Amino acid sequence: MKKVKDHYFHKAKSDGFVARSAYKLEELDKKFHLFSSGKRVLDLGCFPGSWMQFISSKVGNKGLVYGIDRTLLQIHMKENMKFLQSDIFLLEADASLFQTKFDLICSDMAPNSTGIKSVDAERSFELCLKALEIARIALKTKGNFVVKAFQGTTLDRLISLVRSEFYQTKSFKPNSSRNESRELFVVGIGKKGHTTNIEEE
Repeated sequence: MKKVKDHYFHKAKSDGFVARSAYKLEELDKKFHLFSSGKRVLDLGCFPGSWMQFISSKVGNKGLVYGIDRTLLQIHMKENMKFLQSDIFLLEADASLFQTKFDLICSDMAPNSTGIKSVDAERSFELCLKALEIARIALKTKGNFVVKAFQGTTLDRLISLVRSEFYQTKSFKPNSSRNESRELFVVGIGKKGHTTNIEEE
């Protein structure tokens, strides 16, 4: 049985985060040095908003975190935060938020669980593919990419696809992930150059 109210649950409440998942991103940042002041970050599947809260504090007033989710957020929105309530599968390639590229695109998206591991893994893989598709459009050359995936038959396929787009590809399971969780994060470091018509700053 899941320990819902564990150490990280209580720590999140104490630190002002709306969810314990903020600490997964904190661990990812410590290992891969993802954030710095002034960066533009796109957070896919950002509900309930803990990743946006963490990113906002890391990129500062000169940076921006842009969150997208189907579910409306209920966090305090700071000046360096923007939010779009939308399904990522409905976003068009020429959407206005893509007109200036991002330094980092991250995704904590997960499908609604069916309890069938193979089905859940395949649905997660589809979300990862969509996140990678958005990264091809909206991520700066040499930018970084973080996507949540699930261990299973689709993981090697995902890692291979990310490796084809980035100079380095790593996988990492944070300590703050629940022990029983099959999740891990695939990290693409340094997007390879592609010719696009989207402005890079």
